[in-house]
Amino acid sequence: MMPMAAPVSLPPMASEPRLRPRAGIGTEARKPGKRAERTRATEDRILNEALVSFGTAGFDATSLDQIAAELGVSKQAILYHYPSKIALLDAVIDRACLDLIIAFDGALNEAGTGWERIESLVRAVFRVALRRPELLGLIREVSRLGGNAALRVSTDLEPFVERARDYFSREMDAGRIRRCDPGLLLVSAYSTVLGVATEAEVLRAVGVEPTLRSTVIRRRELLAFLRAAMVAAP
Repeated sequence: MMPMAAPVSLPPMASEPRLRPRAGIGTEARKPGKRAERTRATEDRILNEALVSFGTAGFDATSLDQIAAELGVSKQAILYHYPSKIALLDAVIDRACLDLIIAFDGALNEAGTGWERIESLVRAVFRVALRRPELLGLIREVSRLGGNAALRVSTDLEPFVERARDYFSREMDAGRIRRCDPGLLLVSAYSTVLGVATEAEVLRAVGVEPTLRSTVIRRRELLAFLRAAMVAAP
């Protein structure tokens, strides 16, 4: 018989290293999304505070330090998201114009023709003036600033303005609105409505607190004026 070979002693097996979860699996996949959510939330807070400040106190009278103090953050935190005060104003204008288009589009798209839809739009402007005065206040402030800021508002609102101009043209063709230049009519109506709707903020600036009753009276008088000026005689 052949002698049996001695058993071979194998070295102990090393413990397997723990595998890290691959990117995109488990909690690692959720972190970028949560970071983006936090960034959007921070930017929303900055934009909301800047809108109120620019739309009430004015752009020149508002500093980034004041906005940061109201938010409880540092000025550098604002500059991380918006590299300058002008960049912040641009972002505020874009946000405000989007909010205005959403508010006014509903009135412009409502059922009805002629004066009914115009009246609905005027009432929508007054609702914005009462509930979010900073929006119309910002538009008024940007009109004062002029330059690139005013151009940005015009560009942002152009889709809505174009629809309103087309509506006026159709109503003129139907004989329900007096024949005139639809663009000029829109500008005149816009200036008149904005001026009356934001009168409350002007009164507050000089220490007079307007009442709901005075606002309703101003709106009624404005509607009567616009109807007499715009609606074609039967």
